[in-house]
Amino acid sequence: MRLGFGEILVILVIALLVFGPTKLPQLGDALGKGIRNFKKASEGLFDDEEKKADPTLKSSEGQSAQAAPAEKVETKKS
Repeated sequence: MRLGFGEILVILVIALLVFGPTKLPQLGDALGKGIRNFKKASEGLFDDEEKKADPTLKSSEGQSAQAAPAEKVETKKS
């Protein structure tokens, strides 16, 4: 089921009539913040599940970060 331009326009006009022009931007802002928070929370859940499924993921990141500063390249001066 897809919404066309006409259906979306009708929904927006009804929302404007029900909530009024002053309240509609506040509702849109609140809806946007709610969706953003939901996305952040769901990404956190998936990250936690990946770490639980692969325990080597956490330790391999730490090893590569510690090994990089220890390497030094010495050059000879002629």
